[in-house]
Amino acid sequence: MRHVVIIGGNGQLGTDLRGALHAFRVTPLAHAALDVCNPEQARAVLGDLRPDVVVNTSAYHKVDLCEDEPTPTFAVNTIGPYHLARLAAEFHFTLVHFSTDYVFDGRATRPYTEDDPPNPLSVYGASKAAGEGLVRHFCPRHYVIRSTGLFGVAGASGKGGNFVETMIRLGKSGDPVRVVEDQVMTPTATADLAAAVRALLERETANEAPYGLYHVTAAGQCSWYEFAKAIFERSGMSVDLSPITSAQSGSKARRPVFSVLDHTRWKRAGFDELRPWQEALDDYLRAKGHRKD
Repeated sequence: MRHVVIIGGNGQLGTDLRGALHAFRVTPLAHAALDVCNPEQARAVLGDLRPDVVVNTSAYHKVDLCEDEPTPTFAVNTIGPYHLARLAAEFHFTLVHFSTDYVFDGRATRPYTEDDPPNPLSVYGASKAAGEGLVRHFCPRHYVIRSTGLFGVAGASGKGGNFVETMIRLGKSGDPVRVVEDQVMTPTATADLAAAVRALLERETANEAPYGLYHVTAAGQCSWYEFAKAIFERSGMSVDLSPITSAQSGSKARRPVFSVLDHTRWKRAGFDELRPWQEALDDYLRAKGHRKD
């Protein structure tokens, strides 16, 4: 049985990965057990565990805060993956690393492919673009997966939940809710992304999954405003919801206005496209008790 180490195994994505990778021997590691910014610790831990696969979910992802804290942002999102890539080459394990749609500038008029050059607008996006580039350069056996708009039952601890839970909380407050309408992406359930990773690793075991960069998101697209509207409608909530522009939101970091990702490479590799984001949202809302049907 192949041994998979999940860095950030207690996080939003890590929790769903632990459930999805039941056919593997899984060792989840919290930040204290393996800090990607500490190469000596990472070498000792991974040298002792000798995994076949390391899945790195660690990220410094409070996008606006990253603008004020570039040093820790690049430490976690760029230097950390570099350390893991070098260790992967040395210890001969496969590295699965996650990146983001924020590596793009949002000027495209069609979904971004893996061949489109990154042009990030923010410190966060720049750190992730640099990190994925180092993984691809220094680690022969890698899967770099870009995804967007993640939401999972466990919630993102660093963000105090996720967008869905934030909307539910704001909706219950009775106050007006304002959400940006000029940023279009694809909400993606971490449960579905974890299942995609499982499929990838199962195919790798059979020597049928080419290494490289993949875009993996749910099917479809929407603005954050449309996502919020769907959350309230599917939860049966009556909320005073209005659209605003990015400029009106007051966010410090610039975001791409269009960051939908193309899945052609994923499908050409023989994998099924993920289900529409609306279906994933319905299942999430039921699991969290926000939808009763």
